[in-house]
Amino acid sequence: MSDLFESSDLASDAPRPLADRLRPKALAEVVGQDHLLNPEGPLGRMVANGRPSSIILWGPPGTGKTTIARLLSSAFNLHFEQLSAVFSGVAELKKTFEAARQRRRIGQGTLLFIDEIHRFNRSQQDSFLPVVEDGTVVLVGATTENPSFELNGALLSRAQVLVLRRLDDAALEKLLVRAEAHYGEPLKLTDDARASLRAMADGDGRYLLNLVEELSSVKTVKPLDTAALVSAVQRRMPLYDKSREEHYNIISALHKSIRGSDPDAALYWLARMLAGGEQPLFIARRLVRAAVEDIGLADPEAVHQALAAKDVFDFLGSPEGELALAQCVLYLASAPKSNAVYKALGAAKRAAQEHGSLMPPAHILNAPTKLMKNLGYGAGYQYDHDAEAGFSGQNYFPDAMAREQFYAPKDTGFEREIAKRLEYWSKLRAKREERLREQERPAKREP
Repeated sequence: MSDLFESSDLASDAPRPLADRLRPKALAEVVGQDHLLNPEGPLGRMVANGRPSSIILWGPPGTGKTTIARLLSSAFNLHFEQLSAVFSGVAELKKTFEAARQRRRIGQGTLLFIDEIHRFNRSQQDSFLPVVEDGTVVLVGATTENPSFELNGALLSRAQVLVLRRLDDAALEKLLVRAEAHYGEPLKLTDDARASLRAMADGDGRYLLNLVEELSSVKTVKPLDTAALVSAVQRRMPLYDKSREEHYNIISALHKSIRGSDPDAALYWLARMLAGGEQPLFIARRLVRAAVEDIGLADPEAVHQALAAKDVFDFLGSPEGELALAQCVLYLASAPKSNAVYKALGAAKRAAQEHGSLMPPAHILNAPTKLMKNLGYGAGYQYDHDAEAGFSGQNYFPDAMAREQFYAPKDTGFEREIAKRLEYWSKLRAKREERLREQERPAKREP
């Protein structure tokens, strides 16, 4: 199998990045993706069975998508053809498909690797369907974006989606050991600096090896500490793309940490978004949502805190305004939680849809005209402020609908007090209904 530089018509003695020089020569050498490559994993089983099938490799940069595709072509003795969706169009696809058909006629299969496959539009993605379905090509697509959002359903039904994980600390350390073996000497780093180097890579193996290559030119006798390492190489921000899926993953992590009453985790995810340049208004909107969805009436002040944080940020700007967002995150995460309002609205919506357009009972209908009064609109209405305890206990549901309970306050925070009030009113309502039943019973005759 030719390597990347040979397939690009580059001379064998051309300068090659360390990441390419250390590219695995066998699937067993790929690090960090054991869940796919072990004998029980989907790729391990595929190779063992000797039957290649089309797949979509979904994962962050530097996790081995291109390498795995090349090694699969070698394992199945398939011609490797690579296109990038960034630079290719319909003409290139047609040319590639025709070349694959020609190879197929002489018994040579083709593995077509499409990098950034999500960049193709819907009609371009549809063009893969016939050649994948009839076996002209084995398609291996690579994407950093969620395939369920970016790829056609028809294409997804013909290709298995495999998720590649960002490289963990152990996998990154294996790459460092390989780099040291390549250079024939250990990296001149303290233990803390070595850990910092792995952290800088942020799960990206290619980026880690690029850092190592940059460090190889640093002349030093004494091992570099973390401060010296940071000054020797340019540190990259944690992986965060505020316009794509990571944007939604991190805001979801913030919201769920608030819901889970973990102030420290919530503050960490807030810091990640701020470091990545997230729009503060996007964060503030989610904080308002968390306040009403997950706290609600357990702490009615929560939504005021969220709205105030937005206003304070608008007033102060960054960085001082970030303190208002942090204060709000800590308040919400440490507040009592209740989704009773959220559940009550959902239940009420379902009931409204089920029962249709039922009229309110006549006694609470508005009667602005004489005709309406003659028709009984408003007749028998009891003004609650004039009733005992300020509660009449009248029925406010449609006559054709039995009374339902949508709102069930939880025994947390302020909702504990609301529950007491509702229980008190429920008892008064029961007494009123009992009095009405007594009045409706026929009077007993005297003997």
